[in-house]
Amino acid sequence: QVQLVESGGGLVQPGGSLRLSCEASGSIPSIDSMYWFRQAPGKERELVAGITSGGSTNYADSVKARFTISRDNAKNTVYLQMNSLKPEDTAVYYCRALGLIRAGVRIPVDSWGQGTQVTVSS
Repeated sequence: QVQLVESGGGLVQPGGSLRLSCEASGSIPSIDSMYWFRQAPGKERELVAGITSGGSTNYADSVKARFTISRDNAKNTVYLQMNSLKPEDTAVYYCRALGLIRAGVRIPVDSWGQGTQVTVSS
């Protein structure tokens, strides 16, 4: 498994911005796909955005045009830039890594971070 550590959460006013980071620690080969999920109180965990090792991205409809996912493959780090934040974006945000790539071979891995709280409130 891969150890993932998220950072960057906090309290922000509606309309504000935050940037989340998720770093995979340890000596690991490159990670295949990385994702951000979120879970609000009383709700199921939902996919926010994903990015492949090649840079292809996908987003939940609720965050399109406001959030941007990116990654630094050399650092095995994924980012989530969140702009125009709304109270309904309040949740614990989790990072997920799926698959490792070593010498062109995909190794099955499914790892989650511990989560970082994002609260959007005035």
